[in-house]
Amino acid sequence: MKRPLLLYVFLCFCGSIYAQNGGVTFESSDAALQTAFNRAKEMALSYKGKPGDPVGPWYESALPPRSAFCMRDVAHQSIGGEILGLGKENKNMFRLFVNNISESKDWCSYWEINHFGKPAIEDYRNDKEFWYNLNANFDILNAGWKLYLWTGDEEYINGAGFENFYEKSVTDYIDRWVLQADSLLSRPTHPNPPVPFNNEDAFHRCRGLPSYSEGVPNIKMGVDLVGAIYRGLMSYASILEVKGQHDKAKLFKEKAAGYQKSIDAFWWNDSVSRYHTFYSNDHKFGMEEGETFLLWFDALKEGARKEKTIQHLLSKDWNIENLSYFPLIMYQNGQSEKACGYMLHLTDPATSRREYPEVSFGVIKGFAEGLMGVEADARIDQVTTLYRGKATATCELKGLPVLKTLITVKHEGNKKTTLTNSGKRKILWRPRFLDDKGKTIAKKAVWVKPGSSIIFSVTVKG
Repeated sequence: MKRPLLLYVFLCFCGSIYAQNGGVTFESSDAALQTAFNRAKEMALSYKGKPGDPVGPWYESALPPRSAFCMRDVAHQSIGGEILGLGKENKNMFRLFVNNISESKDWCSYWEINHFGKPAIEDYRNDKEFWYNLNANFDILNAGWKLYLWTGDEEYINGAGFENFYEKSVTDYIDRWVLQADSLLSRPTHPNPPVPFNNEDAFHRCRGLPSYSEGVPNIKMGVDLVGAIYRGLMSYASILEVKGQHDKAKLFKEKAAGYQKSIDAFWWNDSVSRYHTFYSNDHKFGMEEGETFLLWFDALKEGARKEKTIQHLLSKDWNIENLSYFPLIMYQNGQSEKACGYMLHLTDPATSRREYPEVSFGVIKGFAEGLMGVEADARIDQVTTLYRGKATATCELKGLPVLKTLITVKHEGNKKTTLTNSGKRKILWRPRFLDDKGKTIAKKAVWVKPGSSIIFSVTVKG
């Protein structure tokens, strides 16, 4: 019989601070993983904009030939951008998105902005005729909250432009596009159509597309939009709590709960054990892509339905945009071996369309937040770690920018972790480990001062 897990903590204060060289780096005893990281980093950084671009700091986050960035892709790529040192780029792009929300566009922003700082002509003609996926406002809201948690930059929750965008998105935007929880299946397909309306014109038909699944004809509502609204309202409630507005936060949590309940009440197909992904104008449910976003927005309750959704996603081949989400969400949902396989696949030179910008940024997220299990919470200056890789491998992420400092995290299998703070401010570190049965064990948080390292080791005596 195994005895209880024993913890040994060693503190060592470094005589020298790790000097960042070329940004964040990754080293591993697993050569394939190290190659995958290097490929992803090189490709992601190749999308950084030029210093003289009129738009200001930015990175490619749309179809590469457009020299542009769109709301969905930026929301997905932003934490990867922070990991790679692209904080200025994130701030500039997010400011442009939140500052361009307007009533004339029915509280939409610009779906896509090019390197000239203009709405991309591929998606915008004028304020009445443009392409826009309604998930976008909630995705940006959620991403802004995550950026605050990762960076500690309070502009993402307190800046005037951000506050206005968030408040309009959870109130006027929902009203204007008829997105209340009890109206999702009965709403008009085109609540704010250009006049005269031309269904053959994509800038008319897709002005307020209710899903990220753009190839589904005759769509009235996508389940991914329901998940996006749920997560957006939950993130907004969290922002309100930071501001001390607890009663208002409670109200928005209750609103969010209505959307999550509707997913299970209306969208589950018991006969095939899957969620429907869209509802059509002829009042029929259907299944296409879209389930990935239920996990991305963490909109499913723990249980059999969530597990069956994960297994279905693992059972099929998906387009490269969908797969770019898989490294992180599979690590987070107990599918570490599969997640690792996706990272290797997405960085394989033989993989078709791996040059799509979301791919390399998604892999970087998979390494930092997934494999290495780094999470940040600016509310309490805390970094959490959890190794999810092979029990015998050593993995080290060096020079990681988080919470206004730089850290190095080294996992020696799932039994020993070292965190080095090579920045200028102290952080709270809470190490976590997976035991031999896959159960997470969280240890007491400790402060790590600048220029110091702390080692946590967990051993099992037989």
